[in-house]
Amino acid sequence: MMLLRLRVSLPDRPGVLGQVARAFGVMGADILQVTVLERSAGRAVDDFTVSWSGPLSADELRERIAVVPGTRVEAAWPTRETPDANPDYDLLGHVAADPARAFIALVDAVPDLISADWAVAVESTTGELVHGSWQTPPTVPATDLTPIRAAAFVDGELKLASVPVPDGLHLVVARTQGPAFHRAELDKVVRLVDVVTALARAGVGR
Repeated sequence: MMLLRLRVSLPDRPGVLGQVARAFGVMGADILQVTVLERSAGRAVDDFTVSWSGPLSADELRERIAVVPGTRVEAAWPTRETPDANPDYDLLGHVAADPARAFIALVDAVPDLISADWAVAVESTTGELVHGSWQTPPTVPATDLTPIRAAAFVDGELKLASVPVPDGLHLVVARTQGPAFHRAELDKVVRLVDVVTALARAGVGR
């Protein structure tokens, strides 16, 4: 059984979402979660998390979904983001229990929260690696990872999101497969950083 995430652009009108869901069902894919990323100008962009063990490749699955009129599959990629696991609550529990290690816990947890591959904390001024999740490659790309404000950008085949955190650090999240980070995903990371920062400061100050 494989967990896949598919980013689908579709007409924002009644019935289309149902057609897409039926297309998944015909191929034996079980929809576990649908996340609406944006709705604008008569179109929507949704992320579907599906459990799937069919004979088709991810590319063939994309082609089958795209037969729904007006629908375009922007990306399909493996994910570890299990919808019923609630890893965001687990993260906040770890931070509350050990606020001194709040940002280490955040780095370790965030890839599974937004279907990414790895994450690092780097020094904002030097770009020096402070901590990396277990999936982090031996060499982190030399691109500028520390923009002044939260940003999502692409470096070759690598999709990156970078968010400033307290104490002169940046949280950098990377995806090697799938699409660039959507602004909704970047906003989620920003909110996580804000909440973890508040919990850490409250816990250390007790």
